[in-house]
Amino acid sequence: EQLVESGGGLVQAGGSLRLSCVASGVTFSAYSMAWFRQAPGKELEFVAAIHSSGNTAYVDSVKGRFTISRDNAKHTFYLEMNKLQPEDTAVYYCNWGNRLTVASMPKGSWGQGTQVTVSS
Repeated sequence: EQLVESGGGLVQAGGSLRLSCVASGVTFSAYSMAWFRQAPGKELEFVAAIHSSGNTAYVDSVKGRFTISRDNAKHTFYLEMNKLQPEDTAVYYCNWGNRLTVASMPKGSWGQGTQVTVSS
């Protein structure tokens, strides 16, 4: 099983980025997919999840700004990030798991992540 994140970069406050995560070795369509982030000196934080049903969940700080989506045929899911703020600066990671526990106990191996830096 492998997860590969991409799409990070440096952007000014108010800008947008789209992150992608390609999953291999996973029964993709059967599981929830999620994004996490870790800012410097802080703990890993759940950001968003999309379940096999298509239902989504977000941490309060990104609601209305971030959108998670998935393409089962491509084994890929995405995080569209708009109105980025300096506090969104972090390394973003993707993972997968069961619907009720993906946010707290994801099943996959952690990849290298993708750096998102938002300048003020």
